[in-house]
Amino acid sequence: MHIAVCIKQVPDSAQIRVHPVTNTIMRQGVPTIINPYDLFALEEALRIKDKTGAKVTVLTMGPPQAEDALRKCLSFGVDDAILITDKVFSGADTLATSYVLASALRTLDGEHPIDLIFTGKQTIDGDTAQVGPGIAIRLGHQLLTYVSAIRELNPADKHILVERRAEGGVQVLKSTLPAVITMLEGTNEIRFADMPGMFRAARQEVRIWNRDAISVDLTQVGLKGSPTVVAQVFGPKPKAIKARHIEGETPQAMAETFVEQLFADFPHLEDAILEHLEQLKQQGAGQ
Repeated sequence: MHIAVCIKQVPDSAQIRVHPVTNTIMRQGVPTIINPYDLFALEEALRIKDKTGAKVTVLTMGPPQAEDALRKCLSFGVDDAILITDKVFSGADTLATSYVLASALRTLDGEHPIDLIFTGKQTIDGDTAQVGPGIAIRLGHQLLTYVSAIRELNPADKHILVERRAEGGVQVLKSTLPAVITMLEGTNEIRFADMPGMFRAARQEVRIWNRDAISVDLTQVGLKGSPTVVAQVFGPKPKAIKARHIEGETPQAMAETFVEQLFADFPHLEDAILEHLEQLKQQGAGQ
């Protein structure tokens, strides 16, 4: 069994600043990290490896310094790492990024057929959640988004059973392989790298693929293949409302005080809640 995991090296969002004049993101001096959502996908792939002996390959598209993120993944137990880098890929939006990654995955599939492709649900720098679905569409694979747990995986019969978080609750879906899975946050916790893993990550070769290695159409990559236009970037305004201290002798008294102040601040809220409860009551009586 072969599992591919797509990750991204992103700026640490806790240290990103917006230029007050140009309204552009100031990346100078900002450390980079592995996209936190991708770590849930990576850990799930490694858990499958622990159970089945599957091979895990991690890929990323980015500048040469993104190799650091790949070596971090190797230290966790990944078998192979591929950096997709070329100047023509720079400035890519989600459409161009999914095209390049899908092209690289086709090339990798030619070497060793891929059964599962994992990504995080989204990245913290773009927050679009479009790359994973874009890869699935381009490859013609089954797509399972916002997966919170894998109940069953049968490589021989080529099927997988997962739990998917939805607005109305949890969906249990069965799908054929190959499939693309975007993992939800909080589903697991990335393991610690041990000393042998760190030494192996430092020695192992990270494969470098450019435009020629994955045979891409240059009109669909980088800025040429990116129809997205960012009109403006701005930092959120600080909240003017200060925290309110609520006192009370008991938790019940504090809750009552909180509710009283809430209804005082929002006079129409109480009527809206009562109306909603009445509607629920009538629906229950009708059933």
